[in-house]
Amino acid sequence: MKKYSLIILSGLFILISASSCRKQLDLAPVSSVTDGNFWKTADQFDSFVAGVHTQFRSNNSAFQILGEMRADIFATDPGTNGTFTGEATQGLERLWTQNLNLDNPGVSSFGGFYNNINQLNLLISKLNTTTVVTDANKNYYLGIAYGMRAFYYYQLYRTWGGVIIQTEPTSGATLDISNLAKAASSAADVMTLIKADIDKSIASFGTDYTFRNLKSYWSKSATLMLKADVYLWTANRGGSTADATTAKAALTDIQTSVPALQLLPKFSDVFATTTKGNNEMIFVSHYQLNEATMAFVQGSFVPQSGLISNFYDSLANRQFSPTTDNWGGLLRAPVRIAAFREFDDKDSRKLASIQPAYQKLTDGTFKIAGCFTDKYQGEQNAGARLITNDFPIYRYADLLLLLAEAKVVLGESPVTELNLVRARAFGANYNAASQGFPNQTVDANPREAILQERFFEFVFEGKRWYDLRRAGDSYVFEHTTLPASQAYALLWPVDRTTLTNNRLLSQTPGYAAF
Repeated sequence: MKKYSLIILSGLFILISASSCRKQLDLAPVSSVTDGNFWKTADQFDSFVAGVHTQFRSNNSAFQILGEMRADIFATDPGTNGTFTGEATQGLERLWTQNLNLDNPGVSSFGGFYNNINQLNLLISKLNTTTVVTDANKNYYLGIAYGMRAFYYYQLYRTWGGVIIQTEPTSGATLDISNLAKAASSAADVMTLIKADIDKSIASFGTDYTFRNLKSYWSKSATLMLKADVYLWTANRGGSTADATTAKAALTDIQTSVPALQLLPKFSDVFATTTKGNNEMIFVSHYQLNEATMAFVQGSFVPQSGLISNFYDSLANRQFSPTTDNWGGLLRAPVRIAAFREFDDKDSRKLASIQPAYQKLTDGTFKIAGCFTDKYQGEQNAGARLITNDFPIYRYADLLLLLAEAKVVLGESPVTELNLVRARAFGANYNAASQGFPNQTVDANPREAILQERFFEFVFEGKRWYDLRRAGDSYVFEHTTLPASQAYALLWPVDRTTLTNNRLLSQTPGYAAF
């Protein structure tokens, strides 16, 4: 009998992710069930669907690295020997200095994404043959599976270009299908699959626009957001206005069909642990105390509690406290001081996203020493800070700014969408005459205006690198340290282990071959 190996964890069937520091060959099933004793009840399907979302959550660190770390947000500021609290960058600097290769690839094993792709393939296969799941749930789950698979392949496409396409579940103990002796398909073929899966997801959801589990389950709105992003990519990068029209239609479909979606009045409330599943969120990865925390935040992006206490919050004129400012992290990737200074002081997103730290000079004045992200502040528990905020994948501000982008491609005005976002950001300080579109200097180039607004809005949501890539190669060269002479590095290298495991794969063109 054919076997499909599954990992059983807390009652959910999931796969273990291959992180950048784990080798594929280390992946072994903790427990297995056979094809013959699973898929017998609706509850088992429900558990499996919960599991693919749990696995998706475990990929958030890779999503954030791939979507942001090579852009213009993080770096060690010039004139310092390390991060301002003293931690070493430990190789993360290769991301923002564009110094990747097969032994230092930034992300290994294709981000571990093929593990969950394999599970989604299995889910699709079983849903298409089962009779134990209601038609409503079967269609919703197929919508999830096709939409989520398209999302993973879009990540792979934007990062490596041509990759292995596998749409049937693999069997046996080796669950990472990047280990298959199979060559990569062309980037064009990968995009064709992405668009086809999006269509299948939308068709499966039908007229069901509901959200489940505090918006931590993939939904039709999530698929439509993905569709808009994908079609704007092809519209900006050699496509036609027809693709921008398709993107605009997907976004307006959400607005029409889910009228409850809206911007929250206060930016910081979007991410609070007390407002989960709020009206701005469209799809999130859910974190919960005593269940799962965003450990990757404390692993590289916030400082040690003891070290931060040597610095000051100049706005509050206070020294940081190891008791209340107990980030408990390691600051391997500080936010650039220059990035912090790009924000207007009246923009609420500035201090709601980034925390500056200052040295207090002998004359009582303050000098900025460095910055770190504080968009996700978590909660205090037994004297420790745990990052239990939900991680947004799509939210309504993203919808508005993608819609503004589609309108610009179509020669229309983005004034409505841009000014909704700006008005929320500035709150009581908003002055349309000076801050509204088209009255800022950057607004002379609407594409740059949208990119800047997305920069301010989505710090540490894994979008900036992808935003620049979607806009076009010239925007990447303009805003990051990647020079035009190194254009091959717009894509990422394949790591040595992956090339060793699958000799039919080739290195990304431009990088040193294996």
